[in-house]
Amino acid sequence: MNSRPATMAEAAPPPLLGGLPDEIAIWEILVRLPPKDLLRCRAVCRAWRCTTSTRDFLLAHHARQPSLPLSYVKNYGGDLFTLDIISFDHQGGAATPQTVARLRRHILIPRVSCDGLIVFWIECKAGQQLFICNPATRQYGCLPMLFGGPLSAVGMPFGAPRPVAVGMYSHSPTGEYRLVLLQKAEAPDGSSLVYTYALGSSQPPWHLHIEGPNLNELVFSRGPFLFRGSLHWCISNMIIVFDTVAESFRQMRTPVVPNLSDLFEMDGMLGMSSFDDYNDDEPIVDIWMMQDYEHEVWAFKYRVEIPYAELTLQFGLFYPRDCVVFTSWVGDVVVLVPFGRWLLQLDVGGKLVASFEDSGGLIGQPYQLKQTLVQHTFFPTLEGYVVNGSPFI
Repeated sequence: MNSRPATMAEAAPPPLLGGLPDEIAIWEILVRLPPKDLLRCRAVCRAWRCTTSTRDFLLAHHARQPSLPLSYVKNYGGDLFTLDIISFDHQGGAATPQTVARLRRHILIPRVSCDGLIVFWIECKAGQQLFICNPATRQYGCLPMLFGGPLSAVGMPFGAPRPVAVGMYSHSPTGEYRLVLLQKAEAPDGSSLVYTYALGSSQPPWHLHIEGPNLNELVFSRGPFLFRGSLHWCISNMIIVFDTVAESFRQMRTPVVPNLSDLFEMDGMLGMSSFDDYNDDEPIVDIWMMQDYEHEVWAFKYRVEIPYAELTLQFGLFYPRDCVVFTSWVGDVVVLVPFGRWLLQLDVGGKLVASFEDSGGLIGQPYQLKQTLVQHTFFPTLEGYVVNGSPFI
C-alpha cells in the first residue's frame, strides 16, 4: 500500500460559504448570528463546531448581540403557570416579539438580569428563594438561602425582613457575577442595608458600608440599567448610580419629569423616558437625553403623543398605564405600550408601527436581554442544577 503525505491543497477543506475563507465566515458572519441560528450552524462541519465552541469565540459572539427589551407572558393552569421569556427583535421595521425560552412551575417573578442571565424570585417549601437561568443555554439552578440559611450574612439584624435582589453585575476585577441585595433595616433613619453576593460562592453576602442616599426605594424601582459600567436606577427625582468596580453608590440629577420613568441608551448617551397619563385624552411620553454625563446636563429630545382615541377604536376600551422605550440596533427609538392584551409599537411621532396580541398578556419590563452562549463556572455549583430540563419546557 503506497502512502504519501497530503499536500496543503488536499489537507485543507474547501471554504463552505461561496468561496469565502472560513476565517471570514466564522469571525465576520457566524459571530453575528443570534444564538439559535449559531447552534444550528454548528452542525455544518466539525471545524465550525469546534471554533464556535471556544470561549474566545463565545465572548466575541456575546459582545455582538444586541441588548433587547425583555418581556414575559404568564399563562395560568392549575397549581403551575407557564412563563414565556420574550425578547424583541428589530431587524425589520417592527420590534417583533420572539420567545427565547418557556418555563413552568409555581410563582415566577423576574427580578434582575445581566449579560443574558435572569434571576427569578420563586415560592418554595423553604420560603422565598432565588434561582438563575440562561435562556439561551437552558441552564438553571437555585441560589442558596442567603439569609436564614447556612450562608446568612454576618451582622444581619435578627428577625429583619429578607433582602431583595435589586441588581446584578459583572465585577470586572474578579470576573465574578454578583447580586446587589437590599434589606430595609430597623434603623431610626429608616435606611437600608446593602449586600453583594458572588454567584457560586460559599461565602456569605458581603455587607457594603453605604454613605449617601437612602436606598429604600430601590426595592420598588424599575431597572436597573447598565451604562458606562455602572448600574442606574431611576427613583423619584433622582438617579441612583452603583459603580460596579468600586462597589459604591452615588446619585445624579434628573430632568424635571413627572410620573413613571425609565432609562435607556441612544447614540452612546443615557436617555430617560417619562410616561405621563395625567392628560386622559392623550397620554404622552417625554424623552430626554443626557448630553454631558460628567456634568449631568440633560436636553429634551422628543414628545410622543399616544393617540388614545384612535387606538381605542381599533383595539378596544383600554387605557395605557405604562410604556417601555428602547433604541433598536439600527438606531431607531421604539416605544412599546401595553394596551389591554395588546402590545403596541409606536414611533417617536406617535404613529402605530405594529401590534401584537397574546392570550396571556404581554407584560413589559424595563430589563434588557443580551443573549449569551458563554459557559459560566458557577452554574454546576448551584443546587438543582439542570441543563435543558425542568423548569424549561
